Amino acid sequence: MAEGLLKHALAASNKGDCVVSSAGLGALVGHNPDPKACQLMMEKGIDISDYRACQLNKEMIRKTDLILVMETAHKIAIEESEPSAKGKVFRLGEWGKFDIPDPYKQDLSVFIESINLIEQGVALWVSKL
Repeated sequence: MAEGLLKHALAASNKGDCVVSSAGLGALVGHNPDPKACQLMMEKGIDISDYRACQLNKEMIRKTDLILVMETAHKIAIEESEPSAKGKVFRLGEWGKFDIPDPYKQDLSVFIESINLIEQGVALWVSKL
């Protein structure tokens, strides 16, 4: 959801030359998004149904200028696994001082809460970039 929302927001703000991709720390590699996520994103006019989960690796970390994570624990885990990540890993909710809960296997209401927080974080980051 975050990748789709960030790409959409960057394109709308004429910052579409940024490359945005998503990878997880405990990704179910090759799996497609939860149907609830696809439904909520389609309601926003963003199709994420073709996305397939991939695992974050050290090469990705080294090549990336900015890494946005959902939770403080993710930031710590990435920085501990790859010291070159320090200074370029931030929470998506960094500017609003919030974490974004993982809605995986949760009710639709948790997906809605997460997408609302993602949208807030995206808006704040787009204004900073």
